[in-house]
Amino acid sequence: MGFFDRFKKSKVVEEAKSYEEGLSKTRNTFVNKIGLLNKKYQKVSEEYFEELEEILIMADIGVNTVMRFMEQIKKRVKSENIIDAKDLMEIIIDEMFIIYVNGDIIVNKIHYEENGPTVLLFVGVNGVGKTTTIGKLATKLTKEGKKVLLIAGDTFRAGAIEQIKEWANRSGSQVVFKENSDPASVVFEGIEKAKRENFDVVFIDTAGRLQNKVNLMNELEKINKVIEKQIPNAPHETLLVVDATTGQNGISQAKHFKEITNITGIVLTKLDGTAKGGIVLAIKEETSIPVKFVGFGEKENDLKVFDIESYIYGLFKDLEEENEESR
Repeated sequence: MGFFDRFKKSKVVEEAKSYEEGLSKTRNTFVNKIGLLNKKYQKVSEEYFEELEEILIMADIGVNTVMRFMEQIKKRVKSENIIDAKDLMEIIIDEMFIIYVNGDIIVNKIHYEENGPTVLLFVGVNGVGKTTTIGKLATKLTKEGKKVLLIAGDTFRAGAIEQIKEWANRSGSQVVFKENSDPASVVFEGIEKAKRENFDVVFIDTAGRLQNKVNLMNELEKINKVIEKQIPNAPHETLLVVDATTGQNGISQAKHFKEITNITGIVLTKLDGTAKGGIVLAIKEETSIPVKFVGFGEKENDLKVFDIESYIYGLFKDLEEENEESR
């Protein structure tokens, strides 16, 4: 049974609708090029592989990932004696799934603490959508009946506090803020309030000035110490927010932040705004950090828990339809 048949049996295809729509820009360039490639070369050849490699690199899957991917594809073509280019599609889809999972047990959900507040620390450069991501998640959780506290740890950026206050208002959460203050002291006050008033979840916004890595490292270290002193083993998640439209620059940011602090998951925003949606595969391959959420738009419900199967379905859906028509 092929990937699409398995997917339709195991998933509600309706749930994958947001991936289908959100990945349309990537699909329109990346998958269309593969479709044209299969028409140009009906038989698998070295020239076919060269052009496929180029298409994958252009989709921002990343050179290292593509090289490893191509190696696996060629091995399977040889061992399974594949000649027809159309028969290669299932293998391409399979190998994309294998490359993302890479033998790991992928945990894409947030683990919520049963006793005391769950603390989520958000990091990332300015302008990637950190505060908006916090707001969307806060909205989702308050609707689920959780008591949510937002802490404005980005105390110096103009507009940062106003933005998080606005999201607190919209989501029905509470907020702790103090302008032009030491971020660690604001976090301290926020965690104290969360414990005292029995909040379920705490979201901490942080500054994103990566230009001065040492200062940022010191600031995050201080914040982490403050959190852990009050709640052992917290923060329970440190989520790095990356703007998908920045492509390879986003991977570079992920590597830098990984050096600074312990990242447990990635949030990829604005995936609907790029034709290079292959960054999902590249960022996991290059950093070994799982993607936990993806953003497909501005609306509150456009932030989705990442699902690799729905992602691959959204990426290749047009090819499946083409193959069905040609049968």
